[in-house]
Amino acid sequence: MTTTILSGVTAYISTSIDYLVILMIIFGRIKKSKAFTYVYLGDILGTTVLVSAALFISFILGLIPDPWILGLLGFIPIVMGIMVIINDEDDGEESVDKQLHASGKARIIIDVALITIITCGADNIGIYVPFFVTLTTSQLIIVLITFFFMMTLFCIMGYFFGKIPLIAKAFDKYGRWITAAVYIILGLYIVYENGTFEKLLSFI
Repeated sequence: MTTTILSGVTAYISTSIDYLVILMIIFGRIKKSKAFTYVYLGDILGTTVLVSAALFISFILGLIPDPWILGLLGFIPIVMGIMVIINDEDDGEESVDKQLHASGKARIIIDVALITIITCGADNIGIYVPFFVTLTTSQLIIVLITFFFMMTLFCIMGYFFGKIPLIAKAFDKYGRWITAAVYIILGLYIVYENGTFEKLLSFI
């Protein structure tokens, strides 16, 4: 169980380091009282959509009988990690400014959900699908609960860290390197856990 929780924590962090910076930007843009509640609800909505999509895709892929084939999906986060290193673009602030209107609590919730889906969609699904297909039903439940607690923690961190410019600047500067490292480590774990390395070597 501890291993499953740690794997869930790692998977969530790998997709959310950059999003933590976006949360800081969002809280900086919204000056209303109870902003945390609205942003948090929007985060839950957007994350639920992404996780549900990843669960659906992983269920379909889970019908594949040979685990080593599923292990090939581990190369997706590896490639994504390499691309994060190569690609130095940062459009988080631009995405927030383009989408966030902050005209009312319902609108804030919807806007934050859309920002979550737009900025995290490809990364989250690309990481979660290979990860989910390696889990049993009980492990998956534990991971989803872990995701909920991590999402709550990151939202709280985004709220408070956004008030500390030095921390926000550090995450903005080094966040992509942390993300890239965790992507690659998680990908290698998925490939190894499914015996894909051994199977590919047997073909040589």
